[in-house]
Amino acid sequence: MAHKKGQGASRNGRDSNAQFRGVKKYGGELVQPGSIIIRQCGTRFHPGRFVGMGKDYTLFSLIEGRVKFDTRRRVTVIPVESN
Repeated sequence: MAHKKGQGASRNGRDSNAQFRGVKKYGGELVQPGSIIIRQCGTRFHPGRFVGMGKDYTLFSLIEGRVKFDTRRRVTVIPVESN
């Protein structure tokens, strides 16, 4: 039994999946409960009213409404009036 691998690329070929970070919904857009607003590294943006934050700092909507970006990088969702 050989103790060394051959000349092939048997030790290569591993790579992680892309994270696809960034703003997914912009100010004024309509969002549903659970829809992702921002995927980010760390807290570049902070959750405001009706916005939750996942363990990987993903901001998501808790209700149906419109996205609003406040000053100081805070994201809120304004409830939409049902007719």
